[in-house]
Amino acid sequence: MDETLPSATVRTRVTVPLRFPDGYSTTALVHTFHGLVDGREHLAFGLGGYADADPPLVRPHSECLTGDVFGSQRCDCGPQLREAVERIAEAGGYLLYLRQEGRGIGLYAKLDAYALQDDGLDTYEANLALGRGADERDYTVAAQMLTALGVDRVALLSNNPDKAAQLEGLGVAVADRVVTGVHLSPANADYLAAKVTRADHALDLPFVP
Repeated sequence: MDETLPSATVRTRVTVPLRFPDGYSTTALVHTFHGLVDGREHLAFGLGGYADADPPLVRPHSECLTGDVFGSQRCDCGPQLREAVERIAEAGGYLLYLRQEGRGIGLYAKLDAYALQDDGLDTYEANLALGRGADERDYTVAAQMLTALGVDRVALLSNNPDKAAQLEGLGVAVADRVVTGVHLSPANADYLAAKVTRADHALDLPFVP
């Protein structure tokens, strides 16, 4: 691992039964941490045979209140979260739930960005128009969490090349990159297209060459 990475430790482990609106259920061992560099309350959900998986399947999932909780169709976050829990439970690994709403700009600013998108900007342009970064997420805490869990090599469940690059740079070996499904709706088509064209996400969209 990166010798410059600040150390973190597990502070609590607690078993939590999970059940999703479609009826899917599983059990997670939820971990909390001491020493995360941003001071936020990030969580690691151990799913399936996480202790024996080599490498474990890991998804760093950025919090999305509108999508994860309320089922917003403007993004694909809720369906990706639901898919990730089941796939990780089958393979064994961890879901890292990261408190990085709106690609790191926060909930209110994300909603401000939505208003700008309604006026024609894409999701990245809207963040920039607010004076924020196109994507402000920093995965140092994800690397800290994995290190605290004894994980230095992962199969990364993500379409985002930046996640892989940041984790590799922080000393976490990405043994494999596993793409998620495409969760396309009429309301999120432009959003998904921007992720492909602006940030090189691995999404196979029929309308993006």
